[in-house]
Amino acid sequence: MARVRLTVAERREELLRAAIEQIEARGVAAVRIADVAAALGVSSALVLYHFSTKEKLVAAAFTYAAEEDLARLRKLLGRRTSALRRLRSAVRWYAPTGQAKGWRLWIEGWAAALREPALQEVTRDLDRRWKAALTEVIAEGVAAGEFPCPDPEASALRLTALLDGLAVQLTSYAGAVARSRAQEWVDEALARELGLEGTGPA
Repeated sequence: MARVRLTVAERREELLRAAIEQIEARGVAAVRIADVAAALGVSSALVLYHFSTKEKLVAAAFTYAAEEDLARLRKLLGRRTSALRRLRSAVRWYAPTGQAKGWRLWIEGWAAALREPALQEVTRDLDRRWKAALTEVIAEGVAAGEFPCPDPEASALRLTALLDGLAVQLTSYAGAVARSRAQEWVDEALARELGLEGTGPA
């Protein structure tokens, strides 16, 4: 049966999703244009037509993944409910014990970004926007009198650092930390940052 003809935008999205899958499976250093092409049953020339180099394909794939993560985050933080409930949902989703996918992808990205300026910009932008979104909602909760947090920006940074660190432990070192224990630490950290210790789970 003949392949359905895709628009340029649809083809690029198909290639980016395939690239993400291959990066997760093989790692940034080992993945090749040919691997992405083979996964879709297309030619390497087609991949290169849309992304002229492997570096551009990889950077675009991480940008695509970052935008998907940020869209999900915006959805969680934009719900019509209290700041506390929005924060809890977002942090539990983002935590490596939650439903967020692709932690292996982002660990690969962080490592590769040390050598690839374009990728470094993508990961830095995702990190900045994630922290800014958390900071904004924490500040909203403080303004509404939901919780006392003297420095929303610092709290967002500390929470993100904890979540990223736990992701490395759970993804790279199987069995190093029990998932249930990691979730307890996440809940405790959120309560501590919001000044809710001793008032029940956040």
